[in-house]
Amino acid sequence: MDREFTLEIVRVTESAAIAAAKLRGKGDEKQADQAAVDAMRTQLNLIKMHGTVVIGEGERDEAPMLYIGEKVGSGDGPQTDIALDPLEGTTLCAKSMPNALAVVAVSESGGMLNAPDTYMDKIAIGPGYPKDLISLDASPAENVELIAKEKGVNPSEIGVCILDRDRHLKHIESVRSTGASVHLIQDGDVAGVIATTDPDLTNIDMYIGIGGAPEGVLAAAALKCIGGQMQSRIIINNTDEEQRAKKMGITDINLVYKLDDLVSKDVIFSASGVTDGSLLKGVVFQDERVFVETLVMRSNNGTIRHLKTEYRDTN
Repeated sequence: MDREFTLEIVRVTESAAIAAAKLRGKGDEKQADQAAVDAMRTQLNLIKMHGTVVIGEGERDEAPMLYIGEKVGSGDGPQTDIALDPLEGTTLCAKSMPNALAVVAVSESGGMLNAPDTYMDKIAIGPGYPKDLISLDASPAENVELIAKEKGVNPSEIGVCILDRDRHLKHIESVRSTGASVHLIQDGDVAGVIATTDPDLTNIDMYIGIGGAPEGVLAAAALKCIGGQMQSRIIINNTDEEQRAKKMGITDINLVYKLDDLVSKDVIFSASGVTDGSLLKGVVFQDERVFVETLVMRSNNGTIRHLKTEYRDTN
């Protein structure tokens, strides 16, 4: 996976973002998702690689999927595993709300956990902290206090991102008991985790809560590139989910996965903005031009690039 390969991955997320952005605010989640899927699949199949989708669109989405096990790429080149979400935040795009993204992570073969389409409990922070500072088994308040102590600030200066769901009411109460701020998001927990990588810009130091397991692996890929920390645990709610987890090789549902368990090999991560967000602006259509912002990172050398790309709009 060389520099040219990285740029090709950027084109994948840019194409999906542009396709989805044309349907911003139209109220049709499935149509926006399908447009992003189609654009992403087309671009992936142009890349010289033997790619296998290991994290695809969730079964809950009911849209034409880039499904787990699907082969993509031209059929020559490196063997790669691919985790993707063509439109992370379908509701956000349909309602033209912040932080909708097109996201892809590509690793060497066998480099990412094959996560089932279940929920996952997660906690994540950005770089610069001692190893194993946070713990999934500690309370949110305890984790806030640890982060504040390490930063040398009062807990009231810490920001925590949480999905706005009833299941997180106790998390919210625990965080606020320390005086810390809670940043609630409606959707898009990949963006929430990524926000911890630059708290000076986003005011978010930690992400906690329960979201999708596939999205957890995507978020871990971003953190792997920048040196953050993450812990997670698969949540199984019924027999069907348990069978899906076992099919993917997960037998211990109580196991806590750390960052290197989720992403174990060199990985490239690319996210392009569909709507304006905390780290990336959304796609802009102006006259006969299209502008896209992308964050692309690589783990083996810690490279982080913020790209602004201009295309001529041929549609």
